[in-house]
Amino acid sequence: MADAAHHLRRRSSAALPRGWCCSFSATPQSPDHHRPLSAASAAGGEGVGGGGARGKLPPKSPSVSLPSFQSSPSSRLAGFIDPRRILSPGRVSPIDPDGSLAVAAGANSEEDAPPRPSVPFVAVREEREEEEGRGLDLKLCLRGRDGRSVAMELDSAVLCESSAFFGAMAPPPTPEATVGGGSKRIEVDGVENVEAFKETVELMFEPDPMRWFVRAGVSRAIGVLEVSSSIMFDRGIKSCLEYIEAVPWNENEEEKLKNLFARCTFDEAVSKDVLARLKPQCQSSSDDVTVHLIQSVTSSTNTGARKEMQSLVNGLLSKSSVYQKDLSGLNKGSLYQICCSCLNSLVEHFMEDLCPDKTVRDSKPMIERVSKQTENLNWLFDILVNNDMAEEFVELWAKQEDLISMHRQASAMFRYELSRISANVFIILGKGKVQCPSDLRSQLFYGWFRPMLMDFGWLQRCSKGLDMRMLEENLGQALLTLPLQQQQSLFEEWFQCFASRGTECPNLSRAFQVWWRRSFVRSSLESRR
Repeated sequence: MADAAHHLRRRSSAALPRGWCCSFSATPQSPDHHRPLSAASAAGGEGVGGGGARGKLPPKSPSVSLPSFQSSPSSRLAGFIDPRRILSPGRVSPIDPDGSLAVAAGANSEEDAPPRPSVPFVAVREEREEEEGRGLDLKLCLRGRDGRSVAMELDSAVLCESSAFFGAMAPPPTPEATVGGGSKRIEVDGVENVEAFKETVELMFEPDPMRWFVRAGVSRAIGVLEVSSSIMFDRGIKSCLEYIEAVPWNENEEEKLKNLFARCTFDEAVSKDVLARLKPQCQSSSDDVTVHLIQSVTSSTNTGARKEMQSLVNGLLSKSSVYQKDLSGLNKGSLYQICCSCLNSLVEHFMEDLCPDKTVRDSKPMIERVSKQTENLNWLFDILVNNDMAEEFVELWAKQEDLISMHRQASAMFRYELSRISANVFIILGKGKVQCPSDLRSQLFYGWFRPMLMDFGWLQRCSKGLDMRMLEENLGQALLTLPLQQQQSLFEEWFQCFASRGTECPNLSRAFQVWWRRSFVRSSLESRR
């Protein structure tokens, strides 16, 4: 009867699912730290017993000759355990027949061995513990470089089946250990990230890995992926990559993934989807994409959306932007093609206004259509100035003879938008940000200086962010870069306009005084000498 009850108890216990338990504790004892052993060992050295007082570690056995770390599968643990200092799974510590604990060969005895520094190591040893009916036959002790330690009681079969690293490390169970209730102990020292290592081991026993990842998040999943790669936990690698590929990342997580893929190699079949998010498959130039974005902005029909997209592109092209590092490769030819397209649209709008019988393709008011194209051209001009490409734009604007001639006949309600473009060009020339030949500057002033005098009052009333004081100052400075004879004709024209219109005309008094002093005062002084 007692035998039947005992047999029934063993069958019900064996039916329990395999599992693990984990405890946070002080630094686990290890052979390297000369942890006291059982009383039986201390007394007679007849093996490592369970329970009782612990004695001193027996002397090392000189009879063990073990393979090197590099030839062992545990070399994948690099990064978590220093490969130059760790004892590989091939250099574990089996139990001697006489009960003494064998360690890596190197010294003949405890007394003859040179003093060893405290280094990271992996060791396996066997203990006798009465855990009848339980499948937790292995104790895994993790010790981090920061001193933190974790002890986990595990089912060795699940651990070894999941990880090739632990499968090569743990020795197969012996009949004696099975009958006596013996359990193995694996110690891993010098772990870089104890928490990630612990979570990776937990994942081996998790029936639904995706649910665990949803609770953990991307950052912890990346840590588990790194550990899984190191201990050759293939199922964990696949689960990590599937989860990471399916969820959004922030910039820090993306950088972690890039660094991890630079250091580790994963099977292309399981990592290709993640790599497709990290690296573009077809290498298209960012400059080409930028030109397409700019073209989309200039063709937008929604005023609010167009301004929002302009701000977005300006941020991407900013020299202080984290997204754009080299602006020298921006496609200049494509940008000027967009400029010419906007200028052609502007010419068409003015021709439609001057020819009422012409078919109108756009039902929007003329002032709105003209304003859109002038905003586009001013925005493009700013981009060209920031990238040192604006000299051709000055030439392009100076040669718009059709627009200059139509300006005189067009309505003042929208023709002043043309002078808004001229204003930005004059400001840039006055600041010296664009250097153009003298004949080009002369052509620009002879074409657009008079329209500026006519439209200045309208620009004041509808500035749209244009700084009128800055315009007056830089218009005068740009005018002073012309030959003195040309300056005289332009200043005389300005003087007549200012005398009749007053504040409706730009105030160029300071520049006028400079020109007068250079032309007459200095000349008279030099002639007297």
